[in-house]
Amino acid sequence: MKHLRFPGPILLAALLALLAGGARASAPEAGFFRPLRAAVPPAIDGRLDDAVWAEAPSVELLKTFIPDFDRDASERTVAFMAYDAENLYFAFKCYDREPDKIKAAVADRDTIRSDDFICINLDTFNDAQSLYAFYVNPLGIQTDSRFASGNEDFSVDFVWSSAGRIDADGYSVELAVPFKSVRYAGKKRVEMSIFFERRVSRRSEHSSYPALDPARGYFFLTQMMPLELEDIERYTLLEILPAYTYQDGAERVDGALVGGEASHGAHLTGKLGLTSQLILDGTWNPDFSQIEADAGQVDVNLRYDLYFPEKRPFFLEGSEMFQLAGGPDSDPLEAVVHTRTIVDPLVGFKLSGKVGKRDTVASIFALDESPASDPLFADGDDRYAGFAVLRYKRAVGSDGYLGAFYTGRDHAGGSNRVAGADGQVRLSKSSQVSFHGFGSWTRPDAETAAADGLAAGADYLYDTRNLGLNISFYGISEDFQTDVGYLVRQGVAGLRASVSPRFYPKSRFFRKIVPNLSGAVVKDLPSGLFETNDALGLTFLLPGNTTVQALGRYSTEVFLGQRFETGGGLVQVLSQVTKSLYLRGLLSRGGAIRYVEEPYQGSGNRLMGGVTYKPSEKFDLTASLTYSDFTRESTGEREYAYAIWRGRLTYQANRYLFFRGVVEYNAYRREMLTDLLASFTYIPGTVLQLGYGSLYDRTEWFEGEYRDADRFLEMKRGLFFKASYLWRL
Repeated sequence: MKHLRFPGPILLAALLALLAGGARASAPEAGFFRPLRAAVPPAIDGRLDDAVWAEAPSVELLKTFIPDFDRDASERTVAFMAYDAENLYFAFKCYDREPDKIKAAVADRDTIRSDDFICINLDTFNDAQSLYAFYVNPLGIQTDSRFASGNEDFSVDFVWSSAGRIDADGYSVELAVPFKSVRYAGKKRVEMSIFFERRVSRRSEHSSYPALDPARGYFFLTQMMPLELEDIERYTLLEILPAYTYQDGAERVDGALVGGEASHGAHLTGKLGLTSQLILDGTWNPDFSQIEADAGQVDVNLRYDLYFPEKRPFFLEGSEMFQLAGGPDSDPLEAVVHTRTIVDPLVGFKLSGKVGKRDTVASIFALDESPASDPLFADGDDRYAGFAVLRYKRAVGSDGYLGAFYTGRDHAGGSNRVAGADGQVRLSKSSQVSFHGFGSWTRPDAETAAADGLAAGADYLYDTRNLGLNISFYGISEDFQTDVGYLVRQGVAGLRASVSPRFYPKSRFFRKIVPNLSGAVVKDLPSGLFETNDALGLTFLLPGNTTVQALGRYSTEVFLGQRFETGGGLVQVLSQVTKSLYLRGLLSRGGAIRYVEEPYQGSGNRLMGGVTYKPSEKFDLTASLTYSDFTRESTGEREYAYAIWRGRLTYQANRYLFFRGVVEYNAYRREMLTDLLASFTYIPGTVLQLGYGSLYDRTEWFEGEYRDADRFLEMKRGLFFKASYLWRL
């Protein structure tokens, strides 16, 4: 792989310009930027008064890429870089002429994406394959993610330090990223690359260093600044994470709450760094409890199962390596590996990382003890299912790769195997193509013959400042099946194209306008009938971190050999109305199908809305509504109206301790859920949590039976406690 290198004269001119503007920079060697090797580490307190920052090289984030490329940033931002044998250090001085309008709150990690923030995007291998992203708001609150194959995963949590302070000039941020928290090539001279980003929320503005090339659009993995580090400490990573959980509860039986048997258990997860870039994870009886239940979703009249994201720590190390290439948004094969199919593993092992300059491997082996959703599960040996996942990637070109997948699930004499290849190739600085092809072999039990299936997809993407173009294809045979992935439909083939010109009016109100024209044709293979999906959309980017989208579509859908009308319209608004108020809403209306054995035509409305109000830096009140209905066309009868109301109040005492209460009411099922949680998290893995929840029905016990009522009757209650401690040796 060729490293991204700047031509010597251009780089020299850029550095001289930085020096002239008051920013400091070290002299490059062969196109690499050298941060300062600190003799004394800075104190991570949000104050930039450490001696290291007076000596460290710095750069300025001079140009924007949102709402437009190559415009002068509205506020000055200076980023400093240093390191020692154990950590990378960064500091930012973010000037703001209106510091009282800075958007920031003391919050739990991963909840700051509507705030002002700075972000460090770090490609630790300088190979344009993936990156770590470290976000920090002006008060030092963290969010982190992994990015690969065009997808950003915010579910991961890394161990790093940060602090921030707001002052009369704006705000300042410091952070330290331990080398133990990232993967990199363990050489005497380590090559990485970096991309600095700052968002000013109220102006809907993102600035960066390096400045993005308008001709390359948002392909920023190929536009990062190379770094060179020396004499990093050689270490053997060893993490041990023991945990203890306790659960107790009661359930109403014959009108009375009856206590169940309390359960408690010990859990153990470990991590061993075989090298600085290859990690072995193991777990025994892992704690996979969800502290806060997944938010309620409409689960009536569905063609396929609901999707729930992965939140469990054991599966998150290296999860970006399982991203699928060539999977456009319309592809029914959304994931080859969806680890929530492993419901309750007794034991698991995972190996992930690099084994050479270009080669990446990842694997998962798990013994699932009780997938309750599987009707074949019984007592004895049949209650176990074995899972195996293998992944290989080889980097090619600037940010491309060729890869291979294998997944397998074995249970009760039956099995499912999926194997195939995927890849991503850059065609030019503005375009790339991605693709995949898989075969499946499924045997329901030992007596039934195996069924074979095929799935394939390809996606072409062109992206510049002025134009986005996408062409994609997918095909899935009727017998293709994946028990380890997430597949929403079989027996289908589709072709889709979309074009999005981008306009940047000279207006203080309209920052960016993006019309989108798309068309798709899909063949339902069992029936031979065709579907269409033609749409015209318009997206506006406005000040105040506000996006408005309107979409009209003409579409049809085939179900059980019949074609139905599903066209309609959609309006969506996301807005940071004030510093303390954030609104989001979506309204759609159009044709719909009643997914029953004898389907029929109808129409439906869908509404999703929410408001977040932060009266102070520590309080967060969020209320949301999810609504869906269906009206039968032939009779005009409304067959259902499904509404879920959800409220959440959080008090963040400090960056470590919060108290949260959740109330959710499902009006369709006449159920109310309450969830109370106190949580202390020192670092990811070192936590104390105490939770209490109840489930209520609008019913009553009367004369030996339950009957509908206007009051709530508690049907279940539960108490949960967890303690865990991360030992990092």
